[in-house]
This record gives sequence, C-alpha cells and structure tokens, in this order.
Amino acid sequence: MKKKKIVGKAVRVFLVLALAGCLVLFLVNLYIIRKEEKYIVSAEEARAFEDVDCIMVLGCGVRPDGSPSGMLNDRLVQGISLYKEDVSDRLLMSGDHGKVNYDEVNLMKQFAIDRGVPSENIFMDHAGFSTYESMYRARDIFQVKKIVIVTQRYHMYRALYVAQAMGMEAYGVASDPRTYGGQKMRDLRELLARPKDMLYTVVMPKPTYLGDAIPVSGDGNVTNDREENRGKNASESGK
Repeated sequence: MKKKKIVGKAVRVFLVLALAGCLVLFLVNLYIIRKEEKYIVSAEEARAFEDVDCIMVLGCGVRPDGSPSGMLNDRLVQGISLYKEDVSDRLLMSGDHGKVNYDEVNLMKQFAIDRGVPSENIFMDHAGFSTYESMYRARDIFQVKKIVIVTQRYHMYRALYVAQAMGMEAYGVASDPRTYGGQKMRDLRELLARPKDMLYTVVMPKPTYLGDAIPVSGDGNVTNDREENRGKNASESGK
C-alpha cells in the first residue's frame, strides 16, 4: 500500500512538472512571436529602409544532386529580389559548410551569381551551423549593425529575436510562396528551438568558430574557398 502511494505521488509530481514545462514552452513561444511580428515586413516596406548593411539569406537543405531544396530556393529568390530592389548592396549567405561533401553556401553564392549579382557583393559564412551562430558571426565577424533577414515565416521569429538580442537592428522579409512538405514537424521543432535560443541569448556561448573580422562593407571574394574562385579573384585583381 505504501509503495502504491509513493508511485502515485511520483506520477502526480511528474504530471505537474510536465504541465509546467508545456506552459513555459507555450509562453516563451507566444512572447517571441508577438514581440517579433512587427519586424516582419513586406519587400515594399524594406525598400524604404536606409543604411542596411546586408541582406542575410539563411541556409537550409541541399539535395543530394547539389541543387537547393524548395525552401532554400525560395529564400534565395527573395534575397536576390531584395538586392535588386536596392534594399542593400550586399548579400550574406549563411549556412552549413562543415563537411567537404555538404556545402550550402557555395551553392547559394553561385545561385546569386548566375542571376546577375557580382561575386564581390556576396559574402559567405561557411560556419553558420545554426540560427544562433549565424547571428553571432554576422555581428562579430561580418560587423553587421543593420540587417534584413530572409527565411520562412515560421523560422523568422526566432532569427529576428536572436539578431536583436545580439544588438543588431533587424528586420525580416518572409519567403513563403508555397506550402512545404513536412511543415508540421518543422513547426514542432521550432516550438523547442525558440526557448533554446532564448536561453542562448542570455548565456551567450561562443559559436563553433570565430576569427578575424570580414566587414560586409568590403569585398565578398575574400570569403571564397574554392580553387576556381581563388583563381578568379587573382585574375580580377590583375585587371
């Protein structure tokens, strides 16, 4: 009988803690969404901004054949459109290039070059392994103070929250021209990711990699890492 009472009490404590945890998750997500909603603007509104240091396109999935996933394609199209509409004269492609055989950022840069953006105006952050790390490096490596972020809306709230917690003046233009498969699972992951990154902005752990400053006001070719890009840079500098 005593054992049953102990088990029953443990179950009740567990349920209370679980409910409390769910409430905290709900409140944190509600706070971040409501706080950042006003900073998600239309492309037309973004055109009215002045002194935007760069348009940051956040990386995501690359297909096995080396082509961008639907979500990444739409982010790139939106980012390039903002560039061509003079929101900023610099693009910052931030994504995962942690492995030789997985490279988001070179694909992203080439995508923009193929659509008429000069290579020197496109910076690559090869170590943007997470939203938090992308924003930390944007501030500390690329010396960004005012930024327009491009990603899907469900992800935008967190990206803006982290950027602003880093001290940047940040706005976002969402890229959601279609429905994406697996969105329910992404929404579920985001419910957990927002509280995680809120905690990160309090503790402020350093990203995986830091290094020398590469101001986005300079030449984006300094972020090139491929041999063909290095050769191209050398030939261009000799013109």
